[in-house]
Amino acid sequence: MSESDELLGRAEGLLERLRTRVDALEASAASGGDVDEAVDGLAEIAELAREIEAELQRARQAADAGT
Repeated sequence: MSESDELLGRAEGLLERLRTRVDALEASAASGGDVDEAVDGLAEIAELAREIEAELQRARQAADAGT
């Protein structure tokens, strides 16, 4: 498995975590969840999005380098 494939795999794992967190946030909102909890959830989603972007950038660089 190439380095770019490994990095894409990690990005996919992070994306799944992001989807799970979004689903949990939506469920909390539907049940009248706590505002502080929602803010924390959004911060976590934003961090996961940054991590995904970084992994994709590394994968792109690895693919361009042929590794």
